[in-house]
Amino acid sequence: MHPMVNDDGTAKASKGPEAASVRAAGDGKARARPRGRPRSFDRETALEKALLAFWEHGYEATSVSDLTRVMDIGAPSLYAAFGDKRSLFEEVVRVYGAGHGSFTGRALAEEPTARAAVERILREAATAYTEPGHPHGCLVVHAAANCSTPEVEQSLRDRRNANIAAFETRIRADVAAGELPPATDAAALARHTGAMIQGMSQQARDGASREELEAVAEIALSIWPRTRTHTG
Repeated sequence: MHPMVNDDGTAKASKGPEAASVRAAGDGKARARPRGRPRSFDRETALEKALLAFWEHGYEATSVSDLTRVMDIGAPSLYAAFGDKRSLFEEVVRVYGAGHGSFTGRALAEEPTARAAVERILREAATAYTEPGHPHGCLVVHAAANCSTPEVEQSLRDRRNANIAAFETRIRADVAAGELPPATDAAALARHTGAMIQGMSQQARDGASREELEAVAEIALSIWPRTRTHTG
């Protein structure tokens, strides 16, 4: 019996039981080799998990394999969604600044004087740096420890220096408004504030409690200069 052929000369598919068994075998092989499909995941949840990893271990000590493990995604998905490790870290820092680390910007924007803003910042830092549920201290202060990537070090340094510059701007405005004495060294006072915040962050990493950091904040505030109209 001659096989049936198509118009182009190829054999027509048989419809008999023998062909059905062949198709079934073929289907089994196809099922055994499914096409790869990227795992779906919640981007914000994965990003928060990456944030916690970088916060705890720093940029250098957190590997891509660490990230894929804690984020529960494959490396191809990580690269597709976030780019490389450095790009992911940059996004993490932005998310941190808009969330966990946003208390500094809010205080500067909402408080009427530089001293009131710094008092609020130090008190909120004492709480934020020691609260449970996430690593202690500040990600922007600690993430570049032992980092061999100059761009990452510089980016975090720029963020810390931007805060000091913002403190200085508010202090100078208060000097001009008479809220602080004319002889106030605005640059030194701003840098002192930055040193206190960074020091409190390290103390929190070393195990200092919220109450202990609040006591440090009180001492820091006691050295602020006052005009004759601010004697309290």
